[in-house]
Amino acid sequence: MAVLRLIFVGFFILTIIYGIAALYSRSVRKAKLAQEWDTEIQQGDRDAFIREGLREYSGSFRRKLLFGIYIVPVLVILTIIYITNFVN
Repeated sequence: MAVLRLIFVGFFILTIIYGIAALYSRSVRKAKLAQEWDTEIQQGDRDAFIREGLREYSGSFRRKLLFGIYIVPVLVILTIIYITNFVN
């Protein structure tokens, strides 16, 4: 029962961390796109440029790296459990 509680609470906490990191990363990307348009492009529709840039960002490798928020802690916990129980 304690393991299920650990899994549930851990998943909940990691989901909150992932959500915050995803929102932050998206806002930073949006600010960079706005700055790029303001300094370099300055022609056409600014909002369309930002929307297209965020659409490209949604499929990018950098966004997929955020899933490491789920993977790394699980691997660390499994490694600690393995070392504690099986390495003599």
